Amino acid sequence: MTRDRQRTIPVSAGCLQTFLSDHAGVVRLMVAALLLLTSVGCNIYGRPQRTASHEATLAANCDGDPAKMPAKELAKVSLPPYVIEPPDILLIDALRIVPKPPFRIQSFDSLQVIVEGTLLEQPINGIYVVEPGGLLDLGPSYGKVAVGGKSLDEAQDAVFRHLKRVLREPQVSLTLAQAAGQQQVTGEHLVGPDGTVNLGTYGSVYVTGMTLAEAKEVIEVQLDKFLDAPLVSVDVFSYNSKVYYVITEGAGQGDNVAKFPVTGNETVLDAIAQINGLSKLSSKEIWIARPAPSGIGCDQVLPVDIDAIMRGGATATNYQLLPGDRVFIAQDPWIAFNNIIEKVTAPFEQIMGSTLLGAQTIYTFQRGSSFGIGGVCWVAREVYGEENPNWLLFRAWLLTEAPIWLRDTYATHGEAFAAWIHDKPVAKLAVRTVMDTILAFRGAELAERWGIDTAVAVPHATFPR
Repeated sequence: MTRDRQRTIPVSAGCLQTFLSDHAGVVRLMVAALLLLTSVGCNIYGRPQRTASHEATLAANCDGDPAKMPAKELAKVSLPPYVIEPPDILLIDALRIVPKPPFRIQSFDSLQVIVEGTLLEQPINGIYVVEPGGLLDLGPSYGKVAVGGKSLDEAQDAVFRHLKRVLREPQVSLTLAQAAGQQQVTGEHLVGPDGTVNLGTYGSVYVTGMTLAEAKEVIEVQLDKFLDAPLVSVDVFSYNSKVYYVITEGAGQGDNVAKFPVTGNETVLDAIAQINGLSKLSSKEIWIARPAPSGIGCDQVLPVDIDAIMRGGATATNYQLLPGDRVFIAQDPWIAFNNIIEKVTAPFEQIMGSTLLGAQTIYTFQRGSSFGIGGVCWVAREVYGEENPNWLLFRAWLLTEAPIWLRDTYATHGEAFAAWIHDKPVAKLAVRTVMDTILAFRGAELAERWGIDTAVAVPHATFPR
């Protein structure tokens, strides 16, 4: 590279730097204009277009029926009987669980035992659980009685004969307080993926698609195979299968979908409260997308006037939510538009930034400024001397190819290190060996790239044998 060409580089780099600094927003403005022009005459897919009269009901694929207005805050309707589906959780309470005769006592059955004529301050009057192995523990003074596998009469006679060894004339009454099977029926039962609830040793019952009354009937039919006239109550403990969705557009940063159970009383305002209000990415454009039952008929889109609901207490569009509803919260169009511009212009800005950095590096190197490592390479100048242009080659490598951590360390401690090795020839020789090794591989290319006229030959690579 000639000396005249070297003088033109700073001018070109400076012009590029000035242009990029003054026109950094030009690309963003051009992209914004193009996006606006291309969007003229187009509607965003899926968004309902409100009419001038702001009708309460808009149909997605057919005309609406004005006579069928959706339920709202002050005009709610009762939902149809709840239909059980997975993964609902049912609460079953065993009101009457009596084993069919002949009944045989089993482990974990609860027996009520009343004995008269017991020892003083050691009564036998309460409910006793049959231990594993069929033993009935009557207390430390009376010991244990084997009752497993016996009928109630046989167990009562066994307890009488056992106590006769301790008491003079005991009178024993033994009845069944609770069968162990009742514990398997009573409690919370998850409706499994196969649509059944598990009743323990009494088997499983298919309840999907049934109402609570129908589920109660089929559960009692199943229990009747093992029990005498069983009676249960069935209720929903957790409404998991009937939900509505709140979909929030993310203005180009990813949409958010949340689901919440439907219990029959939720409105649009309740749905917004569930997500802690509108985010800074959201607009006030909200609607309910209501699918047609079983896909038959017309899907509905119900626009929501959220300002009137929150500020004025209006209830006209605060609709009651039904299972399957999608509460859609649209994004703020300006924030979304800005994010689109940033996505489109980001690659160009990175390219322009890299170009600006390269131009600034060339400009600083050729200018030979006296600040930081851009103008002075203290250690290399101390090692090679100012007459040897190899110190300029090492500076070029340090500025453009050296690891960032090395560059930062050099900028912080380089001047002090150069002063330290000034009168230490051995240390200076060791540092020069490292620098020669680097320049042996990169020196020629750096000299050609930066136009450095090397009066001294670039060191050659040497390897230990």
